[in-house]
Amino acid sequence: MPPRRVVTGRSKEPRKRFAEELRLLRAQKGDSLRKLGEVLGWDASLFGKMESGKTIGSPEVVEALAQHYGTEEWLLTLWELAVGDPTQFLEQHRRYMALEQEAMSLWHYAPSAPPGLLQTAGYAREALATGDLQGRELDQQVEARIGRRKLLERDDAPPFRVILSEAVLRTRLRDPQKWREQLEYLAEAAERPKITLHVLPFSAGPHGLMNTAVKFLRLLDGRTVAYTENDDRGELIEENGRVEGLQRRYDAMRDLALSPAESRKFIVRMLEEVPCEPST
Repeated sequence: MPPRRVVTGRSKEPRKRFAEELRLLRAQKGDSLRKLGEVLGWDASLFGKMESGKTIGSPEVVEALAQHYGTEEWLLTLWELAVGDPTQFLEQHRRYMALEQEAMSLWHYAPSAPPGLLQTAGYAREALATGDLQGRELDQQVEARIGRRKLLERDDAPPFRVILSEAVLRTRLRDPQKWREQLEYLAEAAERPKITLHVLPFSAGPHGLMNTAVKFLRLLDGRTVAYTENDDRGELIEENGRVEGLQRRYDAMRDLALSPAESRKFIVRMLEEVPCEPST
C-alpha cells in the first residue's frame, strides 16, 4: 500500500493543483521539459503549458506521465477532477451533434467567435491551432468543423437564427486575408433566405448571456433542447424549465440586437476596416 500523501498548503482548486503536482513531480525526478518531451514523445511545449495551467492535456498524455513518474492512479484521478468528468461532456457533445442533424430549426448566440456552422476553413484552422492540435489531427478537426456547414447548405436546410456579439466581429485573426474571408462569408450567409443574422452591439449593454454561448434545437417531436458551452465544458440541457429560462434570456437579448438588414450593414462596415490583399 503506497504511503499516505501528507497534507500540504498547495491549491485545493483541481486545475491549479494538477499543474502544481506536475511541476513538483518533474522537479523531484530532475527532468527538464526538453528531456520529458524526448522520453515521452510529445513536444516539450505541451508539458510547459500543462504545468502553467494553460491546458490539462489529453488522457493519453496524463497516462504516459503517470507511468513515467510511477504515480499509479492518483495522477489520472486528479486530472479527471481537473477536467470535470470528460466522458460525460464528450458524450453530451456527441448527442448534441446528432440532434443538430435532425433539428427542425436552430437558434445560436455567439459571444466571442463565429459559430462552427458559419466558420471558414481559415478561421477554424487558426482557432483550433491555439490549442494543442497540429499536423494531421489539426487537418481532421478543420475538415470536420467545415463539414458542419453542409447542414445549412442543403436544399432542405432548417431555419437558422444567430446572434453575434460585436466582440465576434472585433476579434480578428492574425492573417488579415483569412479574416476578410470570414467576414465576407458572414455577409453572404446573412443574405440566405433561411439564415437570420443579428449583431448585438456593445452599446446594448449587459444582458443575461454575456459569458455563455448557447444553442437551441427544435426537434421533430416538438421539444426544444439547449446546449451551453465555454472553453472548458459544454452541457446539453433537456429539462423544460431550464430551457425556457435560457430562451427568455435569448429573446430579451434579441430585442437589443440590430435588425438583420442593419446587422449585414454592420458586417460590411467592418470589412472596410480590413486591408485588402496586396496585388501582385
